[in-house]
Amino acid sequence: MLTGSGAARDKRDKRRSKPTRSTRTDKPATRGLRATFGSLAERNYRLFFTGQVVSNIGIWMQRIAQDWLVFTLTGNDPMALGIAAALQFVPTLLFSLWAGVLADRLDKRKLLIGLRFGILGCALVLGLLDITGLVQLWQVYLLCVVLGTFSAVETPVRQSFVIEMVGRDQVPNAVALNSAIFNLARIVGPAVAGFTITWIGTGWVFLVTAVLTVAVIIGLLLMDPAKLYRSPQVDREPGQLREGLRYVRGRPDIRAVLALVFFVSTFGMTFFTSLAIAAANVFGRDADSYGLLSTLLAVGTLTGAIVAARRSAKGKPRLRLMFAAALLFGLLEIVVGVMPSYLAFGLALIPVGAALMTFTTAANSTVQLAVSPEMRGRVMGLYMLVFLGGNPIGGLLTGWLADTFGGRSPFLVGGAIAALAAIVVATHTYLRGRKRARV
Repeated sequence: MLTGSGAARDKRDKRRSKPTRSTRTDKPATRGLRATFGSLAERNYRLFFTGQVVSNIGIWMQRIAQDWLVFTLTGNDPMALGIAAALQFVPTLLFSLWAGVLADRLDKRKLLIGLRFGILGCALVLGLLDITGLVQLWQVYLLCVVLGTFSAVETPVRQSFVIEMVGRDQVPNAVALNSAIFNLARIVGPAVAGFTITWIGTGWVFLVTAVLTVAVIIGLLLMDPAKLYRSPQVDREPGQLREGLRYVRGRPDIRAVLALVFFVSTFGMTFFTSLAIAAANVFGRDADSYGLLSTLLAVGTLTGAIVAARRSAKGKPRLRLMFAAALLFGLLEIVVGVMPSYLAFGLALIPVGAALMTFTTAANSTVQLAVSPEMRGRVMGLYMLVFLGGNPIGGLLTGWLADTFGGRSPFLVGGAIAALAAIVVATHTYLRGRKRARV
């Protein structure tokens, strides 16, 4: 049952989603362009999108600079680099669910502004310590934990804020465009960081990142709160986290999505580790070749995100699209694992990235559209925990497989698990649907 304001908001969404006469008479290319970037019709989302384009480039620059700083401080110790990555990731396991509770309780826009100031502060402090020559390894580790904490809370809040900027009809499109700018930054950011570090040093890269973060804050401040499609805020009460978990337990459709996301992300999406192993141990290449493999994968994910944005104009994402994309991703990853040459291996990563982005976009949009508005923050917190929480398991498994069976094995095993999970979850969902129909 919709409340008065909810019904009005739903009608407003429907009115905005109807094509105008001028849209129907546009040329096909124009209609396709509008379909691809449909959610940018909302001014609030345009402000957010623009800030994210700039800020995401800064985030990737900061990641590269942070890794290089740790290497510099420790004499190129890979273990120290692994510790820094783990310290930044651990808060995701600890705070993602509670971040979802905060997203349901508080004004998401104001909460994001505060969190972005915290992220900006981490880059600013690390940059000042670096350029003054006072930086030490323990300080970098401490700031990794602080930055990881802010990011762990910010991600579920930002994910659940998307629907408030664009409305229900444009959620798949907005999620796809968010993925597109993330992967565009993934291509541009490291390249800019490498040049900038060589030119002016890591400290100034952190300060540039702090300045770029301001773009998101300005976009959030310039938004018109009256034009947001607000979800109802939940009053603070004990047991709200358990309530969110009970809600998911009672939704078999959401459980199916989360289960498939866990298996694909944990065992299939191990590229940060597996690509480095393949470049060095399988093909005997150097770091620049590893970077090229990452770029080719990012080209695929960017392409997949743009295609997903265009496809979103045809309606809500369907479960069968998500299952098909997961199955295709798994099969393509197996193909990558048997490619005989470095060039063939790299080119095969492009369709893998496209299939992966189709899957993740469909899964994210499906969950956001399926949940009750007052539960969206908590469910997205659980989604991000499932999406990222298996990374330590996947990383350890990747290392063990590569050491025991060779550098190709993580792609073969990870792809097989992803494909098998897609088949099992899809079959279970189909049989459950038939059973409900008979009942």
